[in-house]
Amino acid sequence: MYLKILRETLNWKIFIMVLLVLCCFSGCSLLDIFSKQEMVRNSPEGLYSRGSVEFQKSNYKKAREYFLRLKEEYPLHNLAILAEIGIADSHYSDKEYLEAENAYSDFITLHPTNENVPYALYQTGMCHYNQIEAIDRDQTAAIKAKKELEKLVSRYPDSKFATMAEKLIRECKQKLAEQEFYVGQFYFKQKKYQAALARFETVARDYANVGLDYKVEYFINETKAKIAEEEKLKKAEEERLKKTQQEKSRTAKK
Repeated sequence: MYLKILRETLNWKIFIMVLLVLCCFSGCSLLDIFSKQEMVRNSPEGLYSRGSVEFQKSNYKKAREYFLRLKEEYPLHNLAILAEIGIADSHYSDKEYLEAENAYSDFITLHPTNENVPYALYQTGMCHYNQIEAIDRDQTAAIKAKKELEKLVSRYPDSKFATMAEKLIRECKQKLAEQEFYVGQFYFKQKKYQAALARFETVARDYANVGLDYKVEYFINETKAKIAEEEKLKKAEEERLKKTQQEKSRTAKK
């Protein structure tokens, strides 16, 4: 144990001696060396590197601090733009989707011609996509995700992110179709056939080829048959009431 401590102490002394020798030859002090090291660490490159390291370690809050410093202290540096993406990504990775969406949107607004805009659009869509709930819940997130991803495909059809977005758009459509179908079935079971038919026809019209075509066609036909049956019964009841009224009138005249 004592030998280990002695060895470490000697190694540290040797390190200090080497630094002193270097200082003598270069005409600088230890303070100068450490100051230069700190300047490198706090340079745009240093801050971005430190932020990236923390991000890779999943220390997203710490990474965001370095990216924010870079953006605020060196706003005109080319790495400041990447730092903005880093800030948005850190929020996204921390599942702070509202903050991430705002950060990506700000980036798109401030840098509309930047090469990273397709990525920012894709990530904006993903912020909503990750919040999609079960089909028996509100599907606003699916609607917003679909809208943002379609915007990406429309503006940047040749982007690799557009290819990825197309798959997610189909999934969003499927979620929306499933919810419409789910509500349609609920109305069908409640014998509210007109409301059910409206839902089934929406699926057939707006969400074709997402895997529900045959089921929707079957339920549309069944619902129409139920409506026709109701109309027939209603008409028969009206005829019966009319006849009853006529008989009462004739009886009253006698």
